[in-house]
Amino acid sequence: MSAPAQVAARRLSTLDRWLPVWIGAAMVAGLVLGRFVPALGEVLADLEVGGISIPIGLGLLVMMYPVLAKVRYDRVAAVTGDRRLLVSSLVLNWLVGPALMFALAWVFLPDLPEYRTGLIIVGLARCIAMVVIWNDLACGDREAAAVLVAVNSVFQVVAFSVLGWLYLTVLPGWLGLDTQGLDVSVGQIAVNVLVFLGVPLAAGFASRWVGERARGREWYEETFVPRIGPWALYGLLFTIVLLFALQGEAVTSNPLDVVRIALPLLVYFAVMWGVGMVTGRALGLGYARSTTLAFTAAGNNFELAIAVAIGTFGATSGQALAGVVGPLIEVPVLVGLVYVSLWAARRWFATDPYAAPAPAPLPDPARAADPEEVRA
Repeated sequence: MSAPAQVAARRLSTLDRWLPVWIGAAMVAGLVLGRFVPALGEVLADLEVGGISIPIGLGLLVMMYPVLAKVRYDRVAAVTGDRRLLVSSLVLNWLVGPALMFALAWVFLPDLPEYRTGLIIVGLARCIAMVVIWNDLACGDREAAAVLVAVNSVFQVVAFSVLGWLYLTVLPGWLGLDTQGLDVSVGQIAVNVLVFLGVPLAAGFASRWVGERARGREWYEETFVPRIGPWALYGLLFTIVLLFALQGEAVTSNPLDVVRIALPLLVYFAVMWGVGMVTGRALGLGYARSTTLAFTAAGNNFELAIAVAIGTFGATSGQALAGVVGPLIEVPVLVGLVYVSLWAARRWFATDPYAAPAPAPLPDPARAADPEEVRA
């Protein structure tokens, strides 16, 4: 007898449904604070440890923990066995993404070297934080997102400095273009990865391990996870306010510069997401993993990009401003792409993104009783 075909649709909460409004309000609040409370930037700078802002770090940890606590870590092994997903993600993140941003930066900003360099740095910083939020809102594969983020984090520690040298010094020299040096500490990158990914990942794993053994999986997923879930968006909104407060004066004082920086970013996010989604569909990955591939390819680690730009060129540099404009454009664009993904689920993949997966059919006792079938 086949399993029941009943599936329950998980509707967006009020907080999720109005997410673009909350994010827009958070950005405006940050810009206003940065513009009219200039001392706030000094306070945040005084609260840095090892180049990491403690308030921003706390916001990112609060944002990351609930999503990583939802991951079913017993399924991670199945994700790592999907070579199509892993290889395509590595190609998109470390070959296509940086090359595309390099090309767009030179096409749109040939006369603005500081902003151009800042954009290239953004393209090198692959997303290890907010992508889990966008992926979760779009009903992507949480386990796949956790694995791809971890893989990108390892590659980031190894490849960021090398790619920075390639795209800011070597390649422009080969092409007869201006060169910009980039002195980035591998240790600093490792610290960023450890703080913004390692800590919440360890906390999420520990929560599931302890919770399931103490109260069972049903309690963990139906009681505990819904209670902590909204805190991911609270952390996101808090982080956005602080990030935009840091350079609120620079953003509001140079609106035309912001527009020029925004144009290549718009093209970049749309192209990377589209290529990721089309690649996933062409490879037969299904909606959930295609969505995960698309968002991990389109997202960028603006925290790392801003830290590198400030550490290398200074907090008031054009490179740092380009880093701040990154999330200004990325956040609303990727929120919009969440809704495009949900539309694509039904239009391109013929699936309901909110439907719970049907349970696997039970084995046929008659077939299982056959010794030859059992040995096979």
